Amino acid sequence: MPDHIPHLLFVCIQNSCRSQMAEGFAQHFGGDRVVAMSAGSRPSGRVHPGAIRFMAERGILLAGHHSKALDDLPAATWDYIVTMGCGDACPHVPARHRVDWDLPDPATLDDNAFRAVRDRIEALVRDLVKSAISDGAAASAREDGS
Repeated sequence: MPDHIPHLLFVCIQNSCRSQMAEGFAQHFGGDRVVAMSAGSRPSGRVHPGAIRFMAERGILLAGHHSKALDDLPAATWDYIVTMGCGDACPHVPARHRVDWDLPDPATLDDNAFRAVRDRIEALVRDLVKSAISDGAAASAREDGS
């Protein structure tokens, strides 16, 4: 039986900067070992040009991404839902684990501050992906009776 593949969802209000960067990093670090998506409670309809530009500095291309609403997502059981510091504006979506990362919205920040938010997201996502993959392997072992 194959290992459980963790499903990760990153949510912010506009699905334009923070959650898009988190999705990109999760896909980069997790590859085919995770399913990573992002969405917004009130999507802007576009990915912020700064997110596209500063993620390209890391070799991660967001140009093909688009801003999505929670209703646009396929039905899935989410292992982790990460809200990106949007407080009450982020609706409750069921998940096995919920995490809130209190991150400033980089959309109006200067380039260096935008990069600092990107770098913080990168570190947080790297740790989350590592934990999620480890949790998924442990869940598969329990299901197999190991």
